[in-house]
Amino acid sequence: MTITIYAICFAFAAGASAFLGALLAKFEQVKSNWLDSEIKHGIMAFGGGALLAAVALVLVPDGMDKQPAWLGIGSFLVGAAFFMLLDRYLTMKGTPFSQWMAMMLDFIPEAIVLGAVISMNFNQAIFMAVIIAAQNFPEGFNAYREIISRGKGWVRSHVMWLMAAAVILGPIFTLCGRYMFDPHSVELGALMTFCGGGILYLVFNDIAPQAKLEQHWLPSFGAIIGFVIGMIGMALI
Repeated sequence: MTITIYAICFAFAAGASAFLGALLAKFEQVKSNWLDSEIKHGIMAFGGGALLAAVALVLVPDGMDKQPAWLGIGSFLVGAAFFMLLDRYLTMKGTPFSQWMAMMLDFIPEAIVLGAVISMNFNQAIFMAVIIAAQNFPEGFNAYREIISRGKGWVRSHVMWLMAAAVILGPIFTLCGRYMFDPHSVELGALMTFCGGGILYLVFNDIAPQAKLEQHWLPSFGAIIGFVIGMIGMALI
């Protein structure tokens, strides 16, 4: 039972990070001069670095260990293709929820992985929670800004309730991973590489272009800091 409580707490904290990112974006709407462009782009770059750390240090290596190479490569490509097609569909529809949906589709399988690995490797679960929180913060920040800029009526006035969905759904799907997946199973490995492919697509298609700022070099260093957090986590494991 103690492990289950830890799993719920880790998932809650990771989901709350998205909500906090949205709160920062909301504050920025009120105090428009408080966050300059360099800091905004640095936040995005930090999230990209954390995502790359999750892919390179956990999801791909651990996922490949649990399944045949052909399946690992295939599920990685399927994950990238799925997110690409979803991204194209949302762009064609012109929905203000594209960033939010991408965040949730990214967060949900990661929460499942967190729940599945916590009984096998507690330190790795801590690492996963930290990495998910690090990526959710800028994703929540960006999702809020998109909904506010493109949404209308009820959507704009209830945007924080949408952001709170991550706080609620995180523990639910973590419990699914805890009780429905064997931490050594091929299925979990395929889910990890699927996530890795989708995340890598999002980094290079969405986050990296937004993090770039002409004639400024400091924001790119935010990606390094995000990745270093992943390295520290791996060292602690």
